[in-house]
Amino acid sequence: MSDTTEPRMGTIVWKDLTVPNAAEVRDFYREVVGWQSSEHDMGDYVDYGMLSPDGGESVAGICHARGSNAGIPPQWLIYISVADVEASARRCTELGGSVLDGPRTMGGNKFCVIQDPAGAVAALIGG
Repeated sequence: MSDTTEPRMGTIVWKDLTVPNAAEVRDFYREVVGWQSSEHDMGDYVDYGMLSPDGGESVAGICHARGSNAGIPPQWLIYISVADVEASARRCTELGGSVLDGPRTMGGNKFCVIQDPAGAVAALIGG
């Protein structure tokens, strides 16, 4: 989430992909869809911001499945804005879903990855 304005609750605010081979997958999407990329220093490795073909708009992220991201499933993950990540995670499990990762802090936000009762995976992000 690169926008400094508060997102509307319940909206999809970001998407990324976490995989063991982020550089290879970054190159795949650069060739297939024309995205450009920028590097994001993660300490001992880099993750990638994917940019529109003209290099202007940040459209997605491609991340390594390392460190705190090691348990995130290798699929495109949408991030849905919620008011209270911990409360939403609790409600998820009460309704038959599961929490796959988190809640934890990511940047200035709380975040978790959930799986709904049908098996679909999404991330919740917010306060």
